[in-house]
Amino acid sequence: MSKAQQDDIDDTSAPLIEHLAELRNRLIKSALAFMVGMVLCFTVATPIFNFLTAPLCSALAERGQDCDLIFISPQEGFFVAVKVSFLGGFMLAFPVIATQLWRFVAPGLYRSEQGAFLPFLISSPAMFLLGASFAFYVVTPLAYDFFLGFQQFGASGEAMVEEGAAAPLSVVFQGSAQEYLNLTIRFIVAFGMCFQLPVLLTLMGKAGLVSEAGLKAGRKWAVVGILTLAALVTPPDVITQIILFAVVYGLYEVSIWLVARVEKARNERLRREGLLDDEDEGEEADKA
Repeated sequence: MSKAQQDDIDDTSAPLIEHLAELRNRLIKSALAFMVGMVLCFTVATPIFNFLTAPLCSALAERGQDCDLIFISPQEGFFVAVKVSFLGGFMLAFPVIATQLWRFVAPGLYRSEQGAFLPFLISSPAMFLLGASFAFYVVTPLAYDFFLGFQQFGASGEAMVEEGAAAPLSVVFQGSAQEYLNLTIRFIVAFGMCFQLPVLLTLMGKAGLVSEAGLKAGRKWAVVGILTLAALVTPPDVITQIILFAVVYGLYEVSIWLVARVEKARNERLRREGLLDDEDEGEEADKA
């Protein structure tokens, strides 16, 4: 191998090593931010958990019951605090993580691409927070009200006496703190991810992967998919499933409108540059 060829190899490998070093530094900063956020949340894990129990406590209070959760194993309290800290630490560290991601990606983008990508980086956590809030304040109370309806006790909390039964029967909720937290986080994460639908489809529309006409033609499949999703992530409660379906399908229709705006802006730009005329635009619509 000649010296010139060796120099070419060294020149091409140096940027790769620099990118890997920068990626490592960005990941280290993100991990440190997450660890700091997790430690901070661990110190206040009990108030955070008490806040998360609000939907359950409200449903129990309406039935005249105390909001009592139990630990079924000695280590369960510690793991509940760790899970609360993990969730809270990620939320606190997300601005830092997003900033590190942006600083790593932005230098490799054109100015127009930076202007297109940055709004999605901002809107994604905002939509996740909106979905998580909707799950916590609307869906979760309905779900726990449904679940608690299967208890068996009298008006004053006494055991139910069944005719012919050998002894009075009482089936009362005594929930595990860890199981309650797992189910609540499942609701929050599921709805937060569902609310990413407009962001995802709009980004795909900007990349040319989906079109307004294609999304309109896929409405019937969207209905089937959303109904299936509602059956999987919600309790077997028709009201909760209808709420999820209505919200997610509404987001699908919003996505169609957003993709249409993206297509219109792209076509206007191409028309100004002389790369698209009305006939070409009509042919593209027919193909879609």
